[in-house]
Amino acid sequence: MTKFTKIASLLIAVAMLLATFGATPTQAAGYVKTVDLTLPATDGVAKGVDVKGTKVTWWHQHTGAREEVVKKLVAQFNDTVGKKYGITVEAVSKASYDDIFKAVSAGISTGELPEIIVAYGNQAAAYQDNKALVDLEAYVMDKSVGIGDDFKTDMFTSFFDSDIRVDRGNQRLGFSTYRSMESLYYNVDALTKLGYKAPPKTWAEFGEMVCKFKDQKLGKDGYQIRTDASFIAGGAFAAGGDIFDLKKDTFTYDTDAAAVLPQAIQDLLKKGCIIKTVDAKARSDQSSFGNGDSLFYTGSSSGITFIADAIKAAAKTDPTKSFTFDIAPIPGYTDKPIQNVYGASNSVVALKKTPAQILSSWLFLRWFSENEAQAAWSKATNYFPVRRSVANELKEVFDAPATGKAFKSAFDLLGSTKEEPAVSVYQDVRTEADKTFKNILDGANVKDELKKLNDLANKKLEEARAKEPKK
Repeated sequence: MTKFTKIASLLIAVAMLLATFGATPTQAAGYVKTVDLTLPATDGVAKGVDVKGTKVTWWHQHTGAREEVVKKLVAQFNDTVGKKYGITVEAVSKASYDDIFKAVSAGISTGELPEIIVAYGNQAAAYQDNKALVDLEAYVMDKSVGIGDDFKTDMFTSFFDSDIRVDRGNQRLGFSTYRSMESLYYNVDALTKLGYKAPPKTWAEFGEMVCKFKDQKLGKDGYQIRTDASFIAGGAFAAGGDIFDLKKDTFTYDTDAAAVLPQAIQDLLKKGCIIKTVDAKARSDQSSFGNGDSLFYTGSSSGITFIADAIKAAAKTDPTKSFTFDIAPIPGYTDKPIQNVYGASNSVVALKKTPAQILSSWLFLRWFSENEAQAAWSKATNYFPVRRSVANELKEVFDAPATGKAFKSAFDLLGSTKEEPAVSVYQDVRTEADKTFKNILDGANVKDELKKLNDLANKKLEEARAKEPKK
């Protein structure tokens, strides 16, 4: 990378950061930390609720190193806020989102549920079909225990939009504590060798780059194709479209924008410049990029540390495999990239829970959204914080030798984001979207396949709506 390119990249990054956060993002002066609240409250949703002696169980999906961070943060809460008010939180790992969904679905029938559950918006919507969750809007906006002005002035409100269930009277069925982004990872060194100064903005540029990468034998795979529903949605967002029309309450997979990415990928696969993912369960696409066999990798920004570890591991056996990587927007945009930001929120269970259990759960989530906890979580996991002002506390993350460059690039893209639909059937539609993309990779007509997917998705939505309680 030339000196000029580095300076230009820095200026662009600074400009985007200022546009996203303002010059000096800070917490609102009037915000009262959870540990400093006055309880029991004398008014609002917490009026007269005594939480002393309350135990809260939190089902989450984190394992390994991230589970250890969860344990540390929960212990910190218990030693501070918990000790002051008499609340004890226990975090229980259920290993995966799917395992949690199955356990909660079963627990709704038996009544055996924790107080807090990790849930994507569509999963929360499915739970609320059985009136299992608390509408947290009253807690977020409450004068005694709410977030106050910080919610609009400091927090990424777009992260929280997916928690709102428009078709259920704007109930807030979850509360975001972190997010990540559908991202294009790229090999900076390889692109430079190929003569490029910037990552692809269009799919035509993407194709040109990956074909040169293989033609010049810089790697053998070029790119292993991700068929996940979030990649499809990310492509539609980048092209200025969507996969769901919120106003019309309908899926829109049959639009021109939704077809841009699948068509581009199908064409490049036919040309032999990219390949199908060899083993999705083993994350072969991630391994291929880490080994230097692929020029690009697409996936969640939360995987930055895993990519860095993969590159480090490959370089141990072959030092020439070491390279610098970075993150760019999903191609297909014209002016301003629109990124698919996603992640599960935390929902509070209403079914068979007492006011003290519900309030205690909210207090934990409120505490987790504060700067100290958010900074610790972001530093340890590379997830995005939900507060803009946490950027002031992430210098060591931005400066980290192997991962900082990519995290900063992803962080700077938070100015323009969208999220996937928070409708209950999206759980099943995601599976169908993956199947559709695989059919396209096998040579099926892109528009025909997306039309079939759209019809199926809307049929599922219509059937679900018919079963929902009347407003």
